[in-house]
Amino acid sequence: MKKAIFSPTNILLPKENFEAWSVIACDQFTSNEEYWESVKSAAGENPTTLNLIYPEVYLGKTDATQMTASINNAMQKYVDDGIFQEYPNALIYVERTQRDGKVRCGIVGAVDLDAYDYHEGSTSRVRATEKTVLERIPPRVEIRKNATLELPHILMLMDDTARAIVEPLGILAKSGKMQKLYDFDLMLDGGHLCGYLVPAELHEELCQKIEALGDLHGGITLAVGDGNHSLATAKACRALGPTECNRYALCEVMNIHSDALVFEPIFRMVEGIDAETLLADFKAYLAESVNQNANNAPQEITFVCGTLRETIVAKQPPHALAVGTVQQFLDAYLADKAGAVIDYIHDEEELLALTSNGKTSGFLYGCMGKSELFDAIEKEGVLPRKTFSMGSARDKRYYTEARKIVE
Repeated sequence: MKKAIFSPTNILLPKENFEAWSVIACDQFTSNEEYWESVKSAAGENPTTLNLIYPEVYLGKTDATQMTASINNAMQKYVDDGIFQEYPNALIYVERTQRDGKVRCGIVGAVDLDAYDYHEGSTSRVRATEKTVLERIPPRVEIRKNATLELPHILMLMDDTARAIVEPLGILAKSGKMQKLYDFDLMLDGGHLCGYLVPAELHEELCQKIEALGDLHGGITLAVGDGNHSLATAKACRALGPTECNRYALCEVMNIHSDALVFEPIFRMVEGIDAETLLADFKAYLAESVNQNANNAPQEITFVCGTLRETIVAKQPPHALAVGTVQQFLDAYLADKAGAVIDYIHDEEELLALTSNGKTSGFLYGCMGKSELFDAIEKEGVLPRKTFSMGSARDKRYYTEARKIVE
């Protein structure tokens, strides 16, 4: 078939023990080393994607050069040891049962990096939804540029209001007419995952239907829901030496209208600043912003630190989104604060636990509606970095499929 923005590719799966193999995305639980130690314990001595990723919780705490070499060596060893079964020119239909019992469905295949541009002002057909933090790309490039494999936690969104692309595959899977490739419980309360090989005769129709969605939003066919920095890293590595193989990146495409997909806010956590001072300065910042953006609707932002909890109403906030108001403040405020650290936390429960010590501060707020996303990108361009999370932390994508990225 003719290559489209999204297309089949050669996909690798482990031959056995998916339970130990599959671990959560590297950018989750970034302030919770205990979680990642539990992952290590759950995987044991089995082949595992934990050995093929660099969990962000360890950034700055481990030797990056040594860690990168270890990852690249593990990738090559797994290939040499023959742990994989390859499915050539494949698409995989996946069903993820979340902790709430809802089933999130998608299709794993390859996205064309030549159709993707993460820079602000981009008019590309594959679009970043949030601002890309450029300094996060070089460390990831160091891992990928000499890697044998790629593993996706990238989730791409499409605006398929008719539910005519992914959803019919679920009916086909229930009929028993698709080969089941895996069916297992994900470790550490991650839910359940099933994968089915999509029949080759359906490939072209599926990919062309995805292609046609670009007519709805000024050419935007796919929007990055999760994993934009991983996709940006793949793009950067392609620029180092373009090949037909590195033109594509493995990802999962899902429908933004899925009932299982919920947008949740990503909260801000700050360490190294006195809480009462931070709160007072934030209030002062909001007061100074009055009358600058009278068209923005009022926002409620809750500040937490230990037993301190205060909700502030920004009557005329400087940004249309509460997360943008907080991020704009912190970007300027922390610029000259040596020793201050900001982190991005996906769950309110997690943030409250991390700020319970009375030394670490957090900002809580609401989230944009998912139905607003494509229109917002078309009209406003990229949103502030870490604007929203697709579901809770434990429902994030687990690394399962792999693809060779060397000729």
